[in-house]
Amino acid sequence: RGRTDGFAHNLYYAPQDFTVADRVADIARERGVQPAQIALAWILRQPGIAAPIVGASKLPQLDAAVAATEIVLSNDEARRLEEPYVPHTVLGL
Repeated sequence: RGRTDGFAHNLYYAPQDFTVADRVADIARERGVQPAQIALAWILRQPGIAAPIVGASKLPQLDAAVAATEIVLSNDEARRLEEPYVPHTVLGL
């Protein structure tokens, strides 16, 4: 889909998006957890987000998501994740 979805490609394929993904993977590797767990841990530290939507299709994915609730990112880790992020303009809205 990434090769054929022009709309998504325009939204999510900026160089800084890959930098953020690389940093998620780096922190996950440092902590010995999955990148998705770091992403969920970051979401859970955001004010106003009470229940992220988890799209698990297999029990191990759900187990990993539940385990992510125990991960508390340090302020430095959060800064590393947020530093390269640039908000995307949603076209047509």
